[in-house]
Amino acid sequence: MENPKNGAEEKLKSVFEGMCVKKDAALEQFAILSIPSFIRDWFIRKYSAADGSLNAAFISRKIREVLPRKADWPALLDEMVSGGKEVKFVGKAEALRDIRSGRVTFSLPDFGVSHDETRISPDVWERCKEPFLSSNGPVWGIITLGYETVLRGQKSEGVISLKDFKDFRPYKIDLEYYKKARAYFDTAEWIDILLGAVDYNAAGFCTEEEKLAMLTRLLPFAEKRLNLIELAPKGTGKSYLFSKISKRGWLASGGVMTRAKMFYDMMLKQEGLVSNYDYVALDEIATIRFGDVSEMQGAMKGYLESGVYTVGVKEGKGDAGVILLGNIAQSSMNVNSDMFSTLPEVFHDSALIDRFHGFLEGWKVPRMSEDKKMCGWALNTEYFAEILHALREDLTARSLADRLILTPAGADTRDVTAVKRLCSAFIKLLFPHWEKESDVNRGEFSKYCLGPAVHMRGIVKKQLGIMDSEFAGKTMPAFEVKGM
Repeated sequence: MENPKNGAEEKLKSVFEGMCVKKDAALEQFAILSIPSFIRDWFIRKYSAADGSLNAAFISRKIREVLPRKADWPALLDEMVSGGKEVKFVGKAEALRDIRSGRVTFSLPDFGVSHDETRISPDVWERCKEPFLSSNGPVWGIITLGYETVLRGQKSEGVISLKDFKDFRPYKIDLEYYKKARAYFDTAEWIDILLGAVDYNAAGFCTEEEKLAMLTRLLPFAEKRLNLIELAPKGTGKSYLFSKISKRGWLASGGVMTRAKMFYDMMLKQEGLVSNYDYVALDEIATIRFGDVSEMQGAMKGYLESGVYTVGVKEGKGDAGVILLGNIAQSSMNVNSDMFSTLPEVFHDSALIDRFHGFLEGWKVPRMSEDKKMCGWALNTEYFAEILHALREDLTARSLADRLILTPAGADTRDVTAVKRLCSAFIKLLFPHWEKESDVNRGEFSKYCLGPAVHMRGIVKKQLGIMDSEFAGKTMPAFEVKGM
């Protein structure tokens, strides 16, 4: 890697050449079309000029061609059935093998196309199966479909046939390069780069505390099974960050959440959300209804503790973190008062709450405003989201946390687990270039990793003391940093 150019924007473009896009007024065009950020940045990078400029009319036309809406499905179907043509577009598909017949079928959840209407021939399956087998859920990809007649039993039936599928991975993810690239920026510059990667303009934030409060929401993107609770005023961008930045997360807002959907459906013999995504964020948590409260509590406790759930005779595993997102009135923004009373009944259980690693004070995130919309060159959101996903498999950060944090004798195990897991996530997000102890700036580790981790877990501890007298008066262990 050559020495980068001077100037924050020029340095970013130089170090991450080919992985940056110009985010400005173009974002507004995509917002109107409800395009996820990871898809939007693919369009911007593919169809923008060298200076980052876009032709709005051309882009809109391309979006309609490449990313059809549900209302476009009848026309696509007619083109296949009546016209005998193949259709190609970007979308989500999920494959399923029928145990009895051995056939492989697929569904298109965005169009309401079910498995009984489709087939994947053996030769296509062999060519395209890798992304389906590695995901256990809907996969974004470039889909090619056709219509054909197949013999099922004694009669012929028309089916939609998968002709080709290419996993939507438009960017090469070189994690080692990303780690080394971080060393070219100081911490203040890097914080601003991370904000730009998720569509926020760092200049619109008044303090570093505000910036870090926003970025803390990204921790579950980079760390497996990191369980968080955030209460925040309306309009601070909770829903946007958890639904639009990464294709690997799930945001559920309102409605009913059942054990079958969350963990395992015994009737369908199908794994639930925690086995298919990097995180499951339950938005507007006060409005979500849970089926059988005791049933859900039991499954939740086991999963949040170890990543293992048991439903009937089925024992399964997952890597998804569980995040509770809720609104809070200004009068209730006090960590020393009962903030969890408005949570659904399923969470009125201290043993369950104890399994959440940290609390985000969402009121420290400023309300969204025009000056906080990214305007200028920034890291490509799809690339950045895939980097965070890749970091989930990296063990370096946790190894550093284990070696750097001095734990007092008699410290509560759940407190230690929570603090170390949070520290690991902070390292991945802010200091991915730290590979060994000698790389670590102890002052920065204390300020940006250990301090925030202890604070976040400490709020959960305070709330436990308010909820349950058994936890009253218990304080956080006095963690220290080795070498300070």
